Amino acid sequence: MVREAWDRFLLYLPLACMAVLALGTYWMVRSAPPTAAAAAPRVQRHSPDYFMDGFAVKTFDASGHMRSEVMGDKVRHYPDTQWLEIDGIRIRSFDAKGTLTTASADRGLTNEDGSEVQLLGHALVVRETGADQAASPRMQYRSEFLHAFMNTERIKSHLPVELQRGKDHFSADKLDFDNVEQVLQLNGRVRGYLVPTPRH
Repeated sequence: MVREAWDRFLLYLPLACMAVLALGTYWMVRSAPPTAAAAAPRVQRHSPDYFMDGFAVKTFDASGHMRSEVMGDKVRHYPDTQWLEIDGIRIRSFDAKGTLTTASADRGLTNEDGSEVQLLGHALVVRETGADQAASPRMQYRSEFLHAFMNTERIKSHLPVELQRGKDHFSADKLDFDNVEQVLQLNGRVRGYLVPTPRH
């Protein structure tokens, strides 16, 4: 009788061991701390990842003619916005007809492809006289803020601005100038001084 019970015990021993191991594994899985959640994406702070002192960048067209040159005393690149901040910014740019436009300011902001430039502090933009002096006289813009869209040839400002076109002078609280459409919008307190063209 004892032998029979012993044989029966030995027969079920492997099964009992497997059951204990399965229960132990289940208990360990349930008791283990949850897996660490995927690391939260790193929030980029608005701090420069590189800077340069006394720099100049030139771009050229397919035929090798210089299209633009951007210079500055110091430049900082911000990875969160992909914009460049330039102290003492100075720009020279030529359009398709070769007309020179220069710009300068205490500080400038420009995106990576240079299609947008914001000039801050003593901003000055000068578009020299074109081939046809009567159709495109020298133009000069002054303000504490000028926003230039290079691809669409547009200049905007939400701050007071002074404009000189040839011998004519204008001032206004806001400016929106579209060079392609040749449309100038002056808003707010607008004042103008027009010099008549002498007859020949």
